[in-house]
Amino acid sequence: MSAARSERGGTGKSLTWRTRLRRDKSLLLMTVPAVVLLLVFNYAPLFGLVTAFQYYDPLDGVRNSEWAGLAQFQQLFNDPLFWGALKNTLWLSLVQLVLFFPVPIALALLLNTVLSERLRNFIQSVVYLPHFFSWVLAITIFQQMLGGAGVLNHFLRQHDMQPWDITTNPHTFALLITSQAVWKEAGWGIIVFLAALAAINTDLYEAAAADGAGRWRRMWHITLPGLRGVIVLMLVLRLGNALSVGFEQFLIQREAVGHETADVLDTFSFYYGIANGNYSFGAAAGLFKSVISLLLIWGANKLAHVFGEDGLYRK
Repeated sequence: MSAARSERGGTGKSLTWRTRLRRDKSLLLMTVPAVVLLLVFNYAPLFGLVTAFQYYDPLDGVRNSEWAGLAQFQQLFNDPLFWGALKNTLWLSLVQLVLFFPVPIALALLLNTVLSERLRNFIQSVVYLPHFFSWVLAITIFQQMLGGAGVLNHFLRQHDMQPWDITTNPHTFALLITSQAVWKEAGWGIIVFLAALAAINTDLYEAAAADGAGRWRRMWHITLPGLRGVIVLMLVLRLGNALSVGFEQFLIQREAVGHETADVLDTFSFYYGIANGNYSFGAAAGLFKSVISLLLIWGANKLAHVFGEDGLYRK
């Protein structure tokens, strides 16, 4: 009773916003830089979406550019290159969802079984390090290992074997970029799942072990249910970001496999919009991607509610 009263300020009434402001002043100040970055780089550019409905000319500006209505979208939907980029985006997103999304979960489960804290921290640091590499460096490392003059093909030639065409083969491009994403970003992804594992009550494992449950049964009945909410949340976020499969990664490797294979919506907007000075066309493609992403994250969140999870927000 006293704890409940203390949370309400000791008077039995809800805390006023001024009281909460004074109480959480330090936390709010810590969020100011992140909020400013979010406003400047995510919300302020939204005003530029009006150019998708104009024949935008940088010299005339947004106010004086001629109004186009839906002409840019009509041109976009009649462009076969756009549909090819959309097809590539959906296919590569599906491959990464199936092959990449489970990897951080599996790594977190494996690291959680390591008894030595020093060894666990070392492994996590090694796996986490590639996240800080640029895509230029990451792709260069893959080129040195798997490229035509890389270590693998050099070894195969020395032993009179046929070299493998991996980095320039359109048929293996989906697996190549997925393996690059796994190597670079899987360590970053395990942080959330390790935090969720740390929140699971260890008494549940002790009780299950006392009842004769083995390691696999404890994982199936305790660990995975404890992670289910976080897994659903990360899946919803992943689906919402499905059409943003990566700009730099595809831009660097586009010439190696051809635009028919490597063009996604982001590179399409850049090459056929910004690079050609057709800013309105690129803005239309970007707006289309944003709307579809919003629908995906809304649908995934609704599906999470159907399965009894909160998703991004509760009903």
